[in-house]
Amino acid sequence: MSTLGTVICLGVSFLLLRTNLPFRVNTLHFWLGILSLIPIVVAALFTVRGYSVSGNAVLVQRLFWSTSLSLAGLQSVEFRPDVVRGSTRTFGNGGFFSFTGYYRNKDLGSYRAFVTDPKRVVALRFPKGAVILSPDTPEEFVRVLSPFAVNA
Repeated sequence: MSTLGTVICLGVSFLLLRTNLPFRVNTLHFWLGILSLIPIVVAALFTVRGYSVSGNAVLVQRLFWSTSLSLAGLQSVEFRPDVVRGSTRTFGNGGFFSFTGYYRNKDLGSYRAFVTDPKRVVALRFPKGAVILSPDTPEEFVRVLSPFAVNA
């Protein structure tokens, strides 16, 4: 998805910027060519680069910052590789460098996603909903977070 999206955006930009047309149209092509690069930049900024546990929170590492997810009220944590099947995106990015945002499915209800690999999903359940992450080693991540769960 990321490769296809990048190739399309770069291709459109390249074609628009390389077209020789009268000045007025050429200026429009220039700006459209520049605008077609914006999705790449925005998606790259919000991409998920990794996760770490710090104190009573999971830090989702982005390109230039981290998003902190408090573990207060954590009810359960489990490795669920197929939990994202049948999900509908309600707001967010559906696979351009990562799956991030708000989603919904029958199993989890409404949930927040910070995922790079849908086959390595760890589901964290809270009273107000779920959060899903995709660490490199899901079993180890579950082992580290399990003591934070209220039902542990």
